[in-house]
Amino acid sequence: MESPQTSRHEDDAVLKVMKAGSTFRKVKSRSWKKQRHFRLLDDGLNIWYKSRWAGRGHSTFLVSDVEVVRQGHQSEVLQSIADEYAADLCFTLVFRGRQGNLDLVAETAGEAAAWVQGMRRLILKAKNMDAKERLDRWVCDWFNKADKNKDGRMNFKEVRKLLKMMNVDMNEDHAFYLFTMADKSESSSLEIEEFVLFYKMLTQRDEVWKLFQDYASDGEKLSRSELESILRQEQHEGDGSAKLAQELIDHYEPSETARSQGSMSLDGFQLYLCSREGSVFDGAHRDLYQDMEQPLSHYFLSSSHNTYLLEDQLRGQSSLEAYIQALKRGCRCVEIDCWDGPDGEPVVYHGHTLTTKILFRDVVATISEYAFKASDFPLILSLENHCGVEQQRVMARHLEKILGTALLKAPLGGQLPEQLPSPQDLKGKILMKAKKVSDETLNDEVSDEDETAALDSPSTDQGSVDGPPDPSKKKSTSKMSRELSDLVVYCKSVHFHGFQHAQLHSRCHEISSLSESKARKLAKEAGADFVRHNARQLSRIYPSGLRTVSSNYNPQELWNAGCQIVALNFQTAGLEMDLNDGLFNQNAGCGYVLKPVFMRSGDLTFDPETPQERSDYAPLRLSIQVISGQQLPKVNQKEGSIVDPLVRVEIYGVPQDLAKEETSHIQNNGFNPVWNETLNFVVHTPELALVRFVVEDHDTASRNDFVGQFTLPFASMRTGYRHVHLLSKDGTSIPHASLFVNVSISALT
Repeated sequence: MESPQTSRHEDDAVLKVMKAGSTFRKVKSRSWKKQRHFRLLDDGLNIWYKSRWAGRGHSTFLVSDVEVVRQGHQSEVLQSIADEYAADLCFTLVFRGRQGNLDLVAETAGEAAAWVQGMRRLILKAKNMDAKERLDRWVCDWFNKADKNKDGRMNFKEVRKLLKMMNVDMNEDHAFYLFTMADKSESSSLEIEEFVLFYKMLTQRDEVWKLFQDYASDGEKLSRSELESILRQEQHEGDGSAKLAQELIDHYEPSETARSQGSMSLDGFQLYLCSREGSVFDGAHRDLYQDMEQPLSHYFLSSSHNTYLLEDQLRGQSSLEAYIQALKRGCRCVEIDCWDGPDGEPVVYHGHTLTTKILFRDVVATISEYAFKASDFPLILSLENHCGVEQQRVMARHLEKILGTALLKAPLGGQLPEQLPSPQDLKGKILMKAKKVSDETLNDEVSDEDETAALDSPSTDQGSVDGPPDPSKKKSTSKMSRELSDLVVYCKSVHFHGFQHAQLHSRCHEISSLSESKARKLAKEAGADFVRHNARQLSRIYPSGLRTVSSNYNPQELWNAGCQIVALNFQTAGLEMDLNDGLFNQNAGCGYVLKPVFMRSGDLTFDPETPQERSDYAPLRLSIQVISGQQLPKVNQKEGSIVDPLVRVEIYGVPQDLAKEETSHIQNNGFNPVWNETLNFVVHTPELALVRFVVEDHDTASRNDFVGQFTLPFASMRTGYRHVHLLSKDGTSIPHASLFVNVSISALT
């Protein structure tokens, strides 16, 4: 085991290499390889890089933006040049969100190893920082950005530029007053310690100070009992308030003296409010808190459509990375679109388009490696099978050989049950969803989505709510391989012939795929029947083929009807994926969310169109006081540009619950805007509702610009004074950007 001294010595050596800088080949394809110079900046937070021909131009990215570093030929791009460059020269930086990978080739193996080791240690260090350390690093980062001449001091001219960078339009006299107050050395410049004081004055929050003063009897600190009173009366923490008060003091109070006295300063109180414990999202719901032993049909599953695509479905790139990204986000149903390929090897791509092709066996190998990284619960492979019988047999062999014992090939207990097994029963298993050979399906259409209307053509008969489609309009058929068919156990794809037919003839292990338009029509015209159907069987919904740019539909409408596998284009950011992330961020992000009890029994008659007819109907009043915002990011990066932020709260759920309310906008202040405006809502079906906080930059002449958002289930909201930690359009966190709100929920009387 290496000693701490050895480890520190190695750290120093690799950081020295990184700070000195290295020239790598940046690789995008076999034919695109360009030299770029990279170095770690002295702050240890940012990587600086530039082209050798870019003159003075350069770019930077944060170490914390990198999720993982892969060594060797561990990307499709680097695998394509494996014959040119040895594995020990190659590495890949994988970024958070939807940003593409950075594939690099070093001049020497030692240089590559130093960067891989150094980046991994810096990422780990950033991940393990507590809230105070993170804030200190954040302050240092601002100092380094403002210190243009790099003399370790900051004059007032640099301070004025800093305020613009920080999204603050402050009166110059007031800015100079704060600068003078912080300049303890009276040198007309600020050193780092003085800058920390300046930053504290700048970020002093009157709304937090007022709450603190309401309970601090001496005006200086909160005793343990006073903090307990806040937790009980304002934060509604209940009987656990006394224990929690001590835990918060131990964890967040920066002063050793205050900690030893069992008290909390204003600094400690603010750290608590900005922490996970002070978040609007219930911390208990971040863990695995739901019953995982219900039948599979009783859960919503995080589900991806055209999983292989990184872009649109006409010309986009098919990539193994797309599967990796979806699986790392907790996706539990991925799609594989298979076609006959050259040399007897099936390929995956969007058929009859210009999308690129990848080998089926490589897709299966990638799934095998990443299937259970984010979740132990079962993964469903939705097979869109366009292959002939011979290549279907090849597919079956690849699936069995590569997935091994993880592939479920027979029912648990040896026979098909009356209800589906649970996620707990199927932990660590991969399930195939495809057609299955029987007398009537031996020559049936083998692709699910081909079964329904191509491009949602209105001329195609898909059957009514209770009637089968016209058999005279059946499409051309292709044969199904028995070897592939035998791998289908609990997800046998069948035609949807209406709810009455399904109730009389269908089995629990049969699943129907429906286009978004067909499913929406069913949800509106026969919502209660759809909910009942989905209590026993799985339904998969997929986007219209007309969505050629891989846009998404609103998944909430189909969750309202109990549809479990509502497949979205994960590669496309926006409202719809915000809702998907909002629903599935709970329950440890395992990709399974238990449906409300009124959707889990075939005897109940819940209809999303008429929620007031529920026997246990209990609407709630939601009141959100939007108090303030903190360190909202700039939208327009032009110097001097500052946001005019407004906050909108949106409710998604059953049709009666759809609502939006927004605050007024604040002129020229993204750093610490204050609204103090209250938005009120009535929520008829809180068990299905999602709440989305959106911040926009107000523009009178054109459409508002997106600044940040956060979406969560209504049932996961905590009441009291809470922070809403904002996410980018890409779903990644925006450092220190938040809203401060006071949430109240009460029965509607």
